[in-house]
Amino acid sequence: MPTFETLPRFTADLQHLTPAQRRRFRRVVLDSFVPDLRTGRQFRPGLRIKGVRCAPGIYELTWAPDGRATWSYGREQIAGTLHIVWRRIGGHDILAGP
Repeated sequence: MPTFETLPRFTADLQHLTPAQRRRFRRVVLDSFVPDLRTGRQFRPGLRIKGVRCAPGIYELTWAPDGRATWSYGREQIAGTLHIVWRRIGGHDILAGP
């Protein structure tokens, strides 16, 4: 399982989501994102993961029709284990400041 950290802005964004939205995000991460990270292959198309334009090293994940989360790879906290830094979460508008 990868390790995770959240930036303060992600934590603040998360508080603006409904409980149902938070559950959906968590389900997508645990059921799709983490298993794809473990295999080391490409992410499944449904996650629509792509790099954020004009923000090298930052990626966008789609977790709902208007649900986006941005993330980057961070420095390993445990040798040989990927570390994910969650940056923003919300609607499409978060991409203006990923």
